Amino acid sequence: MRGLRYVWLACALTTMAAPAWAARHPKPATNHKADVARDKALAGFQRDLVSVLAPRADALPLLGAALLARPLPNQPKYNSFHALIERAAQAQDAGPATDWVRLADCDAKADACPNREALSALQAKAPDNAAVWLLKLGDDQRQLHDDAARQDLARAAGAKLYDDYAGISLKALASTVAVLPPPATTLDPNDTAGAAGLQVMMVFGSARAQPQPNLPAAAKLCEGAADDAALKADCLKLGKVLEWGSSPLARSLGLHLRETLADDAAQQEDARQARRNLVWQVQNFAALSARAQTDPAVAQHLLTLARNGGSEMSLMLAALRNASIAAEAPADWKPGS
Repeated sequence: MRGLRYVWLACALTTMAAPAWAARHPKPATNHKADVARDKALAGFQRDLVSVLAPRADALPLLGAALLARPLPNQPKYNSFHALIERAAQAQDAGPATDWVRLADCDAKADACPNREALSALQAKAPDNAAVWLLKLGDDQRQLHDDAARQDLARAAGAKLYDDYAGISLKALASTVAVLPPPATTLDPNDTAGAAGLQVMMVFGSARAQPQPNLPAAAKLCEGAADDAALKADCLKLGKVLEWGSSPLARSLGLHLRETLADDAAQQEDARQARRNLVWQVQNFAALSARAQTDPAVAQHLLTLARNGGSEMSLMLAALRNASIAAEAPADWKPGS
């Protein structure tokens, strides 16, 4: 499926801020001791946030606490990712988004991922979500269950929506990181956005750990669709669902399926132009969000958008619109420029 890999890589830029403290993008060396001290302070601050959030009984703050706890080493059992995401799943107001994050509560070394209980819960709670069936498709392909994977594709094609619940995770994180003010020792003097910039880094960095369906597995299955009428029909149906999905990655695959499988040349060209616009949106969103570390107004706005909920796609488009950046690429613009 020519060109698909590039679009996936471009869309990956939507994880716009540096990851959480444990995996921040390196900066030019200035003062190694100061950087080590700052990382230690950030780890301590993240632990403090988890400790403050852990006593809560409702799902959203527990979800935020679990995501913040996940990268922290040597957490106490009662404040671990496992303990917190289990409590979040048992909360009265818990929904599929909590089970989605619980997929990551597993032992990859024991070949026990994704979490089987969480995957079963999602199939029961969100049967009309294509993301659930694409997740199962990837798992079935990995286990060489080809017939089951084909059925998963059909279920995904017949679904009403695609949602990977990243928007709810962002809302949970953005709604919880402000419960404590970050100590001055956690702030990088080069990041002039101050506390808001740090909070953006923590929110969008922690959300990078959100489980994702194996979209390349679906793409590979659809590669042979041209010679299989039933498979082609399901892949085109799936493409329509993905085009209106919650993430740029899903939309990129949906558009690519239409571009490569549609019989109508006009539909192919329309999908091609929409993909071009998607890459434009992603690149501009990455450039805009990079300013969050030095522009407190941008940082605060991104946090507000995240707290308002929605999806990764809706957040990106709202940020571009509010910054007066067009959603459509200029006629002379080329991807990568």
